[in-house]
Amino acid sequence: MRTSELFTKTKKELPSEEASINAQLLTRAGYISREAAGAYNYLPLGKRVLDKISQVVREEMDKIGGQEILLTALQSKELWELTGRWDDKVVDVWFKTKLKSGSELGLGFTQEEPLTALLRNYVSSHQDLPLLIYQIQTKFRNELRAKSGLMRGREFLMKDMYSFARDQAEHKKLFEKVKQAYIKIYERLGIGDLTYFTAATGGSFSKEFSYEFQTVAENGEDVIYADKTLKLAVNEEVNGPEALEELGLDPKKLEKIKVSEVGNIFNLGTKYSSLLGLNYVNEKNQESPVIMGCYGLGVSRTMGIIAEVLSDKNGLIWPEEIAPYQIYLTYVGSSSNTKKAAEDVYKRLTEAGVEVLYDDRDARAGEKFADADLIGLPYRVVSSDKTVEEGKVELKKRTASEQKLVEAEELVKIFTNNHKVTKSD
Repeated sequence: MRTSELFTKTKKELPSEEASINAQLLTRAGYISREAAGAYNYLPLGKRVLDKISQVVREEMDKIGGQEILLTALQSKELWELTGRWDDKVVDVWFKTKLKSGSELGLGFTQEEPLTALLRNYVSSHQDLPLLIYQIQTKFRNELRAKSGLMRGREFLMKDMYSFARDQAEHKKLFEKVKQAYIKIYERLGIGDLTYFTAATGGSFSKEFSYEFQTVAENGEDVIYADKTLKLAVNEEVNGPEALEELGLDPKKLEKIKVSEVGNIFNLGTKYSSLLGLNYVNEKNQESPVIMGCYGLGVSRTMGIIAEVLSDKNGLIWPEEIAPYQIYLTYVGSSSNTKKAAEDVYKRLTEAGVEVLYDDRDARAGEKFADADLIGLPYRVVSSDKTVEEGKVELKKRTASEQKLVEAEELVKIFTNNHKVTKSD
């Protein structure tokens, strides 16, 4: 991609309507634009990041046996009335509307009811279980406050998975599989060291503990008490002697930390299967309700949290796995050979399958370097009058203060061999 072909532009000024760091940076860098509070458009760079996060999630869900589907977001009133969750006193975040016929519909904020009802058509025997079913879908929640950019949206992209098991032992195995997959996801997204497995309340989903994945964030909306050695924490809302004892946490070893939630997992038991008639017949020809779990991960929310916590005063710092492009390539100087060298590097890298954003503008070096830092790609490559004289280009990591000179051929090898750039290089 050439910046001359990219319709978006970076901005120096802060967006006046945005208070959160993630929304300010993502807007200034040209990743998103705000449609309304809690609702954002994803521009070319932002869409690439969103897709890459989704792909990481998809790969880890598939590894544990997840089957991907896509359900409709339109929800019928009658189905949700069966579980009591159509009532605004029970669930206060519904977006509801009426068809021209007068029938009421809601925009889905989660999918336990419709998927449970759907599986009545496919599950009847113990041989049909266990199942792990997930989707990556736009969700809608009529939040009272949406002031944290992508970290709390009214419209957002979410991965929701649901497990269906024959008994409690089987459910626990599935639950642990998903938990470990989530840990792997956050490691791949670059926030593994900042994220704690956290006990919390079940809310409208369950009377038992739910478990959250909470990422350390100075401007986070939640507070946890964490044991940094165990990487285990308890949410402020359930912090008490009984909860700590049940979780095996020593109150003397807990540290109070501001965080933001990136995922959660729930034990649902037979709450929804019993109410909606999702049963199976076991080996003894006895009928039992299916045991369920649900597992949410906010894809767009996680993008916002990564922008919030992996950034500095100059801009974004994307982990390599989800950066929209790996390299920010540009040229500075007055020689025609300098631009020609940059064009040659761009051709070589793209032909080798390396993702490059090429700043081909005739702009000042300071402006280009500021944009490179703001956009936050992992590496910056610069062709200058000086480097051309040496037959090389300058390579610098986004988070490093030093740079190195490399030949174009070596540069291609570095990035096609998935090479990590270090000082020793």
